[in-house]
Amino acid sequence: MSRRVVVIGGGAGGPSTAAEASRRDPSLSITMIEQGEYVSYAACSMPYYIGDLIKDESKLIARTPEKFREGGVDVRTGVQAEGVDLKDQVVTLVGGETLPFDVLVLATGARPILPGIPGEDLEGVFTLKQLPDAIGIKKYLREIKCRKAIIVGAGFIGMEMCEAFVDAGVETTMVNMGKMPVPRWDPELGQLILESLKSHRIKLLAETKSLAIEKGGSCNLRLITNNGHFEADLILLAIGVRPSVGLAGEMGLVLGRTGAISVNLSQRTSHPSVYAVGDCCEAFHRVSKQWTNVPLGDIANKQGRVAGQNLAGFPSIFPGIVGAQAFKLFDLEIAATGLDEREAIAAGYSPVSTLIWGEVVPLSLPGETRLGLKLLADKSTGLLLGAQAVGPHGAVSRINTLSAALWSGLPVEEVGYLDLAYAPPFSRAWDLIHIAAQDLMKEMG
Repeated sequence: MSRRVVVIGGGAGGPSTAAEASRRDPSLSITMIEQGEYVSYAACSMPYYIGDLIKDESKLIARTPEKFREGGVDVRTGVQAEGVDLKDQVVTLVGGETLPFDVLVLATGARPILPGIPGEDLEGVFTLKQLPDAIGIKKYLREIKCRKAIIVGAGFIGMEMCEAFVDAGVETTMVNMGKMPVPRWDPELGQLILESLKSHRIKLLAETKSLAIEKGGSCNLRLITNNGHFEADLILLAIGVRPSVGLAGEMGLVLGRTGAISVNLSQRTSHPSVYAVGDCCEAFHRVSKQWTNVPLGDIANKQGRVAGQNLAGFPSIFPGIVGAQAFKLFDLEIAATGLDEREAIAAGYSPVSTLIWGEVVPLSLPGETRLGLKLLADKSTGLLLGAQAVGPHGAVSRINTLSAALWSGLPVEEVGYLDLAYAPPFSRAWDLIHIAAQDLMKEMG
């Protein structure tokens, strides 16, 4: 009898697990259930779909249920798991049907954090986490001919949706409880983000707490805050996500310090027959040496591949992350990797940092290429700990290079002499990475 695998969740990690397991061992009987309508879609591209850079939602779907079935994976959409009996190894679905399993994979993802205020369930109030959310927002924008939008929250999704709304011709206001948007970035780098928002007529209300949402007067909705009332046709709640671990908690699986499911490097949970992948579980951070939760699609895909290989009988490990992340805001690339000062101190390091500004390419060439680059290192060991970059050109490529340096555990001294591809259209002979690393060496004495 073939081994039975049940995968709960069809976002990124679940489909990756199912596809890899089926490819490695075609004899497996794999069933993937998803409570929504879609599986295996590019969630990170949803703001560009809403902004109409991507016209058709089908372009976001990597693999349809039909394609999975052709590969031997039975995909069932519109199906929700109600409970799991680990003793008898059975998943019970809403409606009473049961699915027996030999191996269970939890890919339950994350859910949006709601502010818990009156009116957050009114028509025209949205969150953005799944493809139906994006389809609903885009449809709503068109149907009501939306003139004004308010975004509550100034994280990655909030930043990307600013651009999407502006591209859709919508006047946009951002409400942020903190002083600066995306506070992970150094305040000096954050000034470039503020300038970009201002130049694109985004109104940022800093240190502003949302208190309630109600029906509006001149617009459909009114947001009540501690700093006044603001009206809009659409309100997007984008204050973050938390791992969806309700099912895992009911099963008695061990949760990590982040609140996400605890796994080992093979993606196995505290129960030998259960794996977890994606936003719902933790990942090992190679710089902090701690387990963390970073809800990004690329991590989910890698974890899924590792889980699929293991449950198919091909031992594999997921070697961890260094925290690389990036987003685009109009004309800016904004990227970071590794730790910031707060995280470095919490991990037991003694951080020292430097922040430099410079042109990515020689001044003799045309174009705006001024880049801010921050490096962070441990004073006692000289190891690189993290980096941040903001600018119109070259921020992501430099952060990717520095992510590879972090992955390899390079000291700052070696980073200052990395052999990087050089030609005037791409960089200077002494790249900003070299200059920042050597400046940081001086700071470290």
